[in-house]
Order: sequence, then structure tokens, then C-alpha cells
Amino acid sequence: MSDAMDAVTRSDHDAPAATPSTVSVEDRAALHRGAPAGEPLLAATDLVAGYLPGVDILNGCNLVLHPGELVGIIGPNGAGKSTLLKSLFGLVPVRSGTVTLGGEEITNLRADHLVHRGVGFVPQTNNVFPSLTIEENLQMGAYQAPRRFAERFAFVADLFPTLGERRRQRAGSLSGGERQMVAMARALMMEPTVLLLDEPSAGLSPVRQDETFLRTRRINKAGVSVVIVEQNARRALQICDRGYVLDQGRNAYSGPGRELMHDPKVIELYLGTLATDVEDAAAARRESAAQDPDAS
Repeated sequence: MSDAMDAVTRSDHDAPAATPSTVSVEDRAALHRGAPAGEPLLAATDLVAGYLPGVDILNGCNLVLHPGELVGIIGPNGAGKSTLLKSLFGLVPVRSGTVTLGGEEITNLRADHLVHRGVGFVPQTNNVFPSLTIEENLQMGAYQAPRRFAERFAFVADLFPTLGERRRQRAGSLSGGERQMVAMARALMMEPTVLLLDEPSAGLSPVRQDETFLRTRRINKAGVSVVIVEQNARRALQICDRGYVLDQGRNAYSGPGRELMHDPKVIELYLGTLATDVEDAAAARRESAAQDPDAS
């Protein structure tokens, strides 16, 4: 455990220099509350970004997250959904455009500084340390504020009681849905005001997908503003306050989640036939629950 913690600390010191964060964990919520009325908590404006030089995945994307919102990003494969999320978190270089948090520009700010400013990120894959226990995974999430571990552990255990009951269990022995719960909890250990979730239901059974969406909503109701990227577009729109539909790195549609879910153009292009999809999904959940209640 100590070697893993040292590795994280070294990676922070060895990373390229960036503008340091001057906002303490305790003060950042007050900072965001003090933003001008109506100002977004998180905003991306005209983002152009990509992984390789000269190859743009995002071509002028925009996104707004207001305090307390749960915002979904959907679209076909290759639309740039995960790239947009990673651009917000400093993992993909932004070539033009801006990202702001509480009115302050954070474009291309290093990920560890964003964590300190109150932004949490849960990647789609490799999101737990399988050789560590649940408790040790959560300690990794609190490495910037170890003295607050007990307080934050109590918070996440209240949200997800299973974590407290099984805190000594190794993460590698958990089901896919349980690992996703640990990953979400670890991101909450630094008390983020914004949580970015990259396809949290990917690879899970229909039953575990439903549990993941319920957990996402529970986190949001606990006071965390959330941006979620999802391939399960219909389920995401059901829980989101607002949604964005991306296509070829651009905004195609946006609006309240349930309005998008019933928009004929969105249904035709991205969601398929509404009644058929809902019926098939419900049948799959019933079948999965009957065959293997503990399926991941």
C-alpha cells in the first residue's frame, strides 16, 4: 500500500509543470457558491481537441453544467463523447476553446490540480486497484487529504453501505458492478463538486447497469454535479436533467433528458424504436435476474 501511495506522489512531482491550484479542499465549495448568479459550474466552449497532432476528434464542442445538475452525453461510437470528458479533465489536449470551472479558466490544467479544485473523474476501464482492498482503494482516492479519510469514508459508506461492510475485501474479487461502485466512491473521497463518469455501465449486465444508474442519481442528490458519458443512451436520458447528443465531434442536439428521449429525430438517428427498445431492455433485465442474480 505504501509503495502504491509513493508511486502516486512521485507521478505528481514528476509531471510537467502547470499552474498550481491555490484553492483548498475546504474553500472550493464556497468559491463555487460565490460565483455570479446563473453562471455555470463547469463550461466548455468551442472545444477543438484530439489525441494525435493534426487529427481533431472534437470540432467545436460546447457543454454547460449548472450546480446540482446531472448532464448526459450520448451519441454514436466515435462521436467524441469520451474525448470530450477527458478534455474537461486535462487528459486530452485542447487545441482551441476554453474550459471554465466556477468562472475560472482551467483549460489543459493538469488532472491532479483539477482533483484539488473539486473535479472527480471515473474512467471506463482500469478504474480500481485489484490487488488492494476496498478500503485501500479509497485511501488512494484521498491521497491529497489523508487526514480526512475517516470523514469521507463515512460519507461514501452511507451512500453505499456495502463498502463499509466489505472494506477488507480485495477489489479484484468483486463483480463488475461492485468494482464500478468502488471506482465511484474513490472519486468521491476528495469531496468533488463535479464528477465526470465515462461509460460507467459498460460491460455490466442489465441488472447491474440499473444499479449503476441508481448510484449515479444518488450521488447527484447528495450534492455532486455530474456529467455522464453513456452508450446506454435511453437509460442515461431517463436520469439526466439535460443531455447533449454528439455526432462527429460536434453538438447535434441538446435539451432536457426526457425531451430528447422522445424527440423523433433523436429516436430515429440514435435511439431506435422507443417501444421495442424499452420492451427488449426490460425482458433482458428479467432474464438476467432470473438466471444469475449476482451477475456482473
